[in-house]
Amino acid sequence: MSYVLIIVVVIIAFWMIGAYNGLIALRNDTANALKQIDVQLKRRHDLIPNLISAVQGAMDFEKDTLAAVISARNSAMTASAGLDPQHVGAVAKAEAQLTGALGKFMAVVEAYPNLKATTNVGQLQEELTSTENKVSFARQLYNDTATKYNTKQQQFPTNLVAGVANAVPAELWEIEDAAERAVPKVEFRRN
Repeated sequence: MSYVLIIVVVIIAFWMIGAYNGLIALRNDTANALKQIDVQLKRRHDLIPNLISAVQGAMDFEKDTLAAVISARNSAMTASAGLDPQHVGAVAKAEAQLTGALGKFMAVVEAYPNLKATTNVGQLQEELTSTENKVSFARQLYNDTATKYNTKQQQFPTNLVAGVANAVPAELWEIEDAAERAVPKVEFRRN
């Protein structure tokens, strides 16, 4: 009888160790996925001043548009300074504002054919577009990883170990801005 009790205790101990280690691994994977977003956002934030300086001389009378982009960039950089899985919403909101300001900025740049023809501006626009795609993929990876982490915390019997592992639900990166959710309108022009 005492052997059976010892075997049961050993099995429970091994299960608890496995559940604990699984939660820690998922927490670390979530933090890593969030850092991948951070890397891409840093790249995005670093590209913006280069793009602004490349068009600034030709867009002197568009100072409001430039100021809006600079202000949104600064807000996004401040918000992302404390990026962690429990406070993703504030960063997502600031980044959505930056996305909106960049969209308006790009529309203004498109209105200047001589700017569009400039190689430097074209390259910077292409890099920014590429970075936006990378940010999007990084957000998707983060949300997938955070969902696995959150699900594991809520599942029985792992939820019994979640407190011991200091497992706290990770906030998902959500799009709250209606403009960002809107389907883009594509127009084909005949030449």
